[in-house]
Amino acid sequence: MKAAQDIILKPVITEKSMDELQAGKYTFKVATDANKTEIKKAVEQLFNVKVAKVNTLNCNGKTKRVGRYVGKTSDWKKAIINLTEDSNAIEFFEGMV
Repeated sequence: MKAAQDIILKPVITEKSMDELQAGKYTFKVATDANKTEIKKAVEQLFNVKVAKVNTLNCNGKTKRVGRYVGKTSDWKKAIINLTEDSNAIEFFEGMV
């Protein structure tokens, strides 16, 4: 079993994710092999909150070019976490709204 720090890699800070904070939705970059139940347990353990729902998306890497050389950025997985109504907010995001 993986540790919670190995499942939740980093928060995703975009305009869309910041707009969803008011609805209690938090966006994280997660390990590509993690499933929804592992993600839910990791968020509850790391931030002491109650998770109502987890949505996951597999994001494909983009093709990049530098002159004649072609490369590709890594594929990654994104998780959108919905908290319950009676749950506390995640403190990391509080100053960003």
